[in-house]
Amino acid sequence: MLIQIVEDDRALSDGIVLALGEQGTEFVQCTGVKSAEKVYREQSPDLIILDINLPDGSGYDYLKWVRSRADTPVLMLTANDMEMDEVMGLSLGADDYMTKPFSLAVLRARIRVLLRRQQKARPERFEFDGFIFDFGGLIFEKRGQEISLSKNEQRLLRLFLENEGRVLTRSVLVDRLWTDGAEYVDENALSVTINRLRGKLEDKREGITYIQTVYGQGYVWRRERAGE
Repeated sequence: MLIQIVEDDRALSDGIVLALGEQGTEFVQCTGVKSAEKVYREQSPDLIILDINLPDGSGYDYLKWVRSRADTPVLMLTANDMEMDEVMGLSLGADDYMTKPFSLAVLRARIRVLLRRQQKARPERFEFDGFIFDFGGLIFEKRGQEISLSKNEQRLLRLFLENEGRVLTRSVLVDRLWTDGAEYVDENALSVTINRLRGKLEDKREGITYIQTVYGQGYVWRRERAGE
């Protein structure tokens, strides 16, 4: 689990890392909007702790930028204690809002709730274009025919399905494909896994593909038909 902290007070940011580190979570710390956007593109965090007043802009702007791309849980953490600030943050899509000073124990509890809510919200079953992908029942079918997927291919497929239309960089996929202690995978092995999964999903008769290469960036799950 990767948490992004967007906070220009380094001492406070470091304190949050120390307070939450016992949960076995990884952190990436940013001090402004531009660096936060860059990190988000490259590492795709699972949860964001976001200050409002940042050196190069407003946390509200970053929140809107994130919400235009994904439903990543966002907890706003700020000195702005006016009711209108909280209303603004929540109306723009923040999942929670805490004002400074705050209790680290309460922060830990709220983050656990957000992460638990996110896990429950993850779909287990996808059905489209004649496919059935049931990750709970481990059922993978294409037009009624079973598709044999390795564990690596299942993880990769789920990452793509949960991030449809969003470019996932090679570094993100390498870092996040195997998050349960499985073997390390280098970028060459990633290419092999992607090509195998592509071959099992594409419809050669109709010329339909789903995993598209975005050159210089990574890959995106997007349905495309040859000639369109």
